[in-house]
Amino acid sequence: MTTRQPSSGIHPRLWWRLLLLVPIIATLWVPWYNHLDPTFIGIPFLYWYLLMWVPLSAVCSAVVYFKTRDLV
Repeated sequence: MTTRQPSSGIHPRLWWRLLLLVPIIATLWVPWYNHLDPTFIGIPFLYWYLLMWVPLSAVCSAVVYFKTRDLV
């Protein structure tokens, strides 16, 4: 029977979970997107930037899920 020894350093799962901070920081740091230009099909930057993060957040969440589901 083999016993697991605690590894030194940070668990690999934590590094993938840090990817979840990207959408949070990108949407909470208002000075990055608090302007009207450039517009995209008539939509001010403020709106399309925030709407862009809806699918990007789902992609980030999916990547973290698939990369960490097999780690114990």
